[in-house]
Amino acid sequence: MSLNENWFTEANEETGTGFSLKIKAKLYEEQTPFQKLEIYDTETFGKLMILDGCTMVSTRDNFLYHEMMSHPALFTVKAPKRVLIIGGGDCGTLKEVLKHPEVELAQQIDIDEAVTLASEKYFPELCESNNDPRAELKFIDGIKWVAESAPGSYDVIIVDSTDPVGPALGLFSVEFYQNCFNALSEGGVLVQQSESPLTHQTLLKEMHTAFKEVGFSDTKTLPFPQPIYPTGWWSCTMAVKAGQAEAFRETDSTNKDFKTRYYNAGIHKGALASPPMFADEIGI
Repeated sequence: MSLNENWFTEANEETGTGFSLKIKAKLYEEQTPFQKLEIYDTETFGKLMILDGCTMVSTRDNFLYHEMMSHPALFTVKAPKRVLIIGGGDCGTLKEVLKHPEVELAQQIDIDEAVTLASEKYFPELCESNNDPRAELKFIDGIKWVAESAPGSYDVIIVDSTDPVGPALGLFSVEFYQNCFNALSEGGVLVQQSESPLTHQTLLKEMHTAFKEVGFSDTKTLPFPQPIYPTGWWSCTMAVKAGQAEAFRETDSTNKDFKTRYYNAGIHKGALASPPMFADEIGI
C-alpha cells in the first residue's frame, strides 16, 4: 500500500498487479488488536475501507460482493432459516441475508469489533439491518464458534473473510471445513470468498479438494466483477452438503420481493457456467 500525490495504491506483489483510487482525505485510522484499519474519502468510489493495506469495501462497488456472497447460497437452500456469517464485519452481507423473509436467525461472528464500529459511522447504509430482531452480532473467534456449534445448527454458513493470511488463515483449513460440514443441516450450503479466479487457481483447487475431502457432495465457484480487488475479477465458492450446487430456487429468485443492484436469477444462472479455464487450470 502506498500514498502518492493523493492516490491510494494497493500493490499486490504476488500477482504483479495494482489498483489505485484518488483520495480526498483520510477520515480515520486505528491500530486494532488484530489489524490496521483506515477509512478514506475518495474522488469517485465514495468511502473506502482498508485493512492492513488491502482494500476491503467501497461505497461504489460493495454491492457486487455482498450480493454474490449471500443470495446464490440462500436461493440454493430449500428453506434458509438459520444463517451464520463468519467475518463480514462491515455488515453488508448481513444486510443482504436479512432481505430473505425465510431467515429467522442471522448470526455474524467477527473477531474485530472496530471494523463494525467504523462501518456504522462511515458506511451506515451497510448497517441498516444491524438492529433487526433476527440479527445477532458477536465479536469473538469464528473458528472456535464453528468448532463448538451443535450438529445441524445452520442452513447456510457464509465465510466473508479477508485474504488467507494472518487471522483469516485458519478459515481456509480442512479442519475448519469439517466443522462447517458438521454444523450444517442436511441440505445446507457453505459459501466462502475465494479470491481471484484469474490469479489464485492454486487456492481454488485446494478449496475444492478440501470440500470434497470432508464430505460435501458438490462444489461450484461463482465468479463476479469486483473492481477494487486484485485483477477486478473475484469469486465465491459454494459447497453443498447434499445435492447439486447448480440446483437453485430459480422461480423464487426470479420473483424475489426485495431489491438488488447486481444479483438476479439470470446472473445466478450465468455465474454457474464454468469457463473452460476452470477445467484446464483448477480441474473442476
